[in-house]
Amino acid sequence: MKPPFEELAYRATSIGDLSLRRRTDLATGRDIHEVKLGDDFLMSSQYVDGEVALADLGLAAAQAGPLDVVVGGLGLGYTAKAALDFATVRSVVVVDALADVIDWHRRHLVPLGEAVADDPRCRLVHGDFFALAADPAAGFVTGEPGRRFDAILLDIDHSPRNVLHPGNSALYTPQGLTALAGHLRPGGVFALWSNDAEDDDFMAVMGGVFDAVAAHDVTILNTPIGVTASNLVYTGRRRG
Repeated sequence: MKPPFEELAYRATSIGDLSLRRRTDLATGRDIHEVKLGDDFLMSSQYVDGEVALADLGLAAAQAGPLDVVVGGLGLGYTAKAALDFATVRSVVVVDALADVIDWHRRHLVPLGEAVADDPRCRLVHGDFFALAADPAAGFVTGEPGRRFDAILLDIDHSPRNVLHPGNSALYTPQGLTALAGHLRPGGVFALWSNDAEDDDFMAVMGGVFDAVAAHDVTILNTPIGVTASNLVYTGRRRG
């Protein structure tokens, strides 16, 4: 019989203790996988509507395929898998700063590991998304300088104001978003997941760089207790 809780992987890192855990939801009997970094919950498979909506909303705003997509942040793979579910998607590059998270997918320790890591359209890149985003000439993939994409889907920080590392804040400035837009083809879409309410100041920054800027509410239902919560997905289209 499977134990109600187990730690599937653990490693101490320079930015905190990283762990992958599985527990049984007593209300539903479902397995819930969780990723923790220090005291922060980075991801849980219990509520994935926001992660899926990031891909659905971002790619719905993109031009006709075939589409080349970058996903910033692998987590448990729900955004990457939702992007791969689009028939128009030709390639997905997923950038994650934690080699362990990529390894979990390749070893199929997480529920979507096989679907993501073994899809021939998907490439998992170990790297700092924020550093790569700041240099459009170098590109997101080693050996492919200047490569452009049709969509960039980002889910790493909790929000533009609530970042996991102080250095990440530079991305959410006019200069940072302008550099990120340089990785997109004309008409390409940037989509950003946020756990905070709509930020008027950030919307203004987005509007200074992108066209057709929008903030989409994503409602999440906590079924056992009947309570709803909201995530947000920002979208914008590169000019030109």
